[in-house]
Amino acid sequence: MKFFFPMSYEGFAMKLFAFAASLRQGSINQQLIEIAAEAARKAGAEVELVAFSEVVSPNYNGDDEAKADGFPAGAARFKELLDGSDGFLISSPEYNYSVPGVLKNALDWVSRYKPTPTSGKHAYLLSTSPGMVGGNRGLWSLRQPLEVMGTHVYPSMFSQGGGFQQIGDGSLTDPGQQARLEAQIADFVAFASAAKSGGTASF
Repeated sequence: MKFFFPMSYEGFAMKLFAFAASLRQGSINQQLIEIAAEAARKAGAEVELVAFSEVVSPNYNGDDEAKADGFPAGAARFKELLDGSDGFLISSPEYNYSVPGVLKNALDWVSRYKPTPTSGKHAYLLSTSPGMVGGNRGLWSLRQPLEVMGTHVYPSMFSQGGGFQQIGDGSLTDPGQQARLEAQIADFVAFASAAKSGGTASF
C-alpha cells in the first residue's frame, strides 16, 4: 500500500480506543486486540483498551429509546469513547459467517445519536478464530454497517487462523505474522494521522 502525504502529520498523535467484540473470559480476540493495541502505541498512537462489556446494551427497541432516560449506559459509553477519539480498533469473532449480534446491536444503538458519532472516525478491523480462515468473513460483514455509519474503515484487515496456537504471550507466535500485523497497523496510524492533520493521503 502506497501513501501520499503532502502535509506533515507530525505532532498529530492519534487517539484510539480498542476492544474485542467478545464477552467470553480468555477470548483469543481479547488477546489479539491487546497485541494490536501495543502495535498501535509503537506506531505513535494513544490507545485506550476498553472492555466490551462497557459498550454492550440491551436489544435495541425504539420504545426504550423514546423513554425519558433514552439511551442505555452502554450506548452512552460508546458515544463518549467515539467523541473523545479519532478512531478505533475492533477484534471481532465470526458468528455464522457474520457479525456477533451483541456488536451489531451496540452499533445499532450508537447509530441513533445525531450526528452519528462514528462519522469521520477511522477504524481498523481484526479477527482470529480456531479455524484456518481466522474470522475474516465476519469482518467483511462488519465493514458494511460501519461504512454506512460514516466510518473510514481501513482497506486492509488482519485475520489470524489457528488462534489458540498462533497467539502467544503478548505477540503472535509466528514472527512473520507479527511483523505483518505491526506493519498494517503502522500504515493505518500513518494514514489516519495524515487525514487528521488536514493533509491528503491516498492508497
